[in-house]
Amino acid sequence: MITDSVRAALFSALLLLAPVFPLQTPALAQQQHEVASDDLIADTVRQKLASDQVVKGGALEVAVKDGTVTLSGAVASEKVKARAERLARGVKGVRQVVNKLAVRR
Repeated sequence: MITDSVRAALFSALLLLAPVFPLQTPALAQQQHEVASDDLIADTVRQKLASDQVVKGGALEVAVKDGTVTLSGAVASEKVKARAERLARGVKGVRQVVNKLAVRR
């Protein structure tokens, strides 16, 4: 049977060893940072597209993988298509934009 003092000593030892043996590896931390960054980029691009008076892009789809933004959906003109791409490129962290927007005829 473990006494309270032994339990407290084990707990203290675990607290002391936690910085030495992190639960998260640097590679996992980097991967989670990239996912968080991609999510932030996607949210920011969506917000910019939706609030833009020319694009009015609330219905456009935005996907982000490793900083590459893919835009898809339908827009009214080539001008709107180009502006959506320009807005996406202006977001911090965007490395590339793949513009798959279709112009409605």
